[in-house]
Amino acid sequence: MMIETVIDAHATIGESPLWVAHERALYWIDVKAPALHRYEPATGATRTWQVTSDLGGFAMLEDGGALVALRYGLHRLDLHSGKLEILAPPPFDPSLFRFNEGACDARGRFWIGIMFDPEEGSPPERPGQLHSFTLDEGLRAEPDAAELHNGMAFSADGSTLFLSHSNARQIFKFDCEAATGRLCNRRLFATIPEKLGIPDGAAIDSDNAYWCALHGGGKLRRFRADGSVDRDIDMPFSQPTMCAFADDELATLYVTSASDKMSDAQKRLEPLAGALVRLQPDVRGIERPYLAR
Repeated sequence: MMIETVIDAHATIGESPLWVAHERALYWIDVKAPALHRYEPATGATRTWQVTSDLGGFAMLEDGGALVALRYGLHRLDLHSGKLEILAPPPFDPSLFRFNEGACDARGRFWIGIMFDPEEGSPPERPGQLHSFTLDEGLRAEPDAAELHNGMAFSADGSTLFLSHSNARQIFKFDCEAATGRLCNRRLFATIPEKLGIPDGAAIDSDNAYWCALHGGGKLRRFRADGSVDRDIDMPFSQPTMCAFADDELATLYVTSASDKMSDAQKRLEPLAGALVRLQPDVRGIERPYLAR
């Protein structure tokens, strides 16, 4: 399968590609060289908004701005001026934790995970709480905790949330009540062998299959709806981070990657580490909600 390099970005932790259909543009982030990026496939045009601290996830807002989950709180980012306005302080000690991995549901609730990522030292690892956010209600703690949340994706009908506990190499499914956003019935969907790294970001296709980036394993893995493995696609880097279906037909799969913690020697062996790439799988994706309300 041909894999095309879109932007040789050398991102530290490229993450969270998101197709914004009404703009025909792909947004993505760099977590540690913190910035929101925008790419237009039709023209090749790019734009970047630098932000002030680790950027763990984002969504778009109906007023034309973006909701960005920074280490020091949820902010509105004005895409014209670049100005940040705080919407909610972090529900954790930001010297120990940061936000990681976000996804909107169809009603505009923004789900945001947590990662134990101390700014200094090596304190004992501890879990952080999953949260959701709406503009009216603010942040709400949700019934799940992990040292590293990842792999968020909703089924086409919104009734199921997929969520990874990356450090445990486990992917879970939850039932999600559309009206209230209440989660229940967590069950194990799949596990990742240690030799294949950890489950990172993910996307759902039109067959209700789950595509997962195997960070450290250098692969995209497609799981059938029952959790069995359909196939692996080798990537041109060892640290793929997330995938997203894009374009008018949702037939192109974009993949972000990381170069974090790689030595100069490793980077020479993986010159595309941190790049944004794309491929044409034999299946289309589903629309991923992108507006937070």
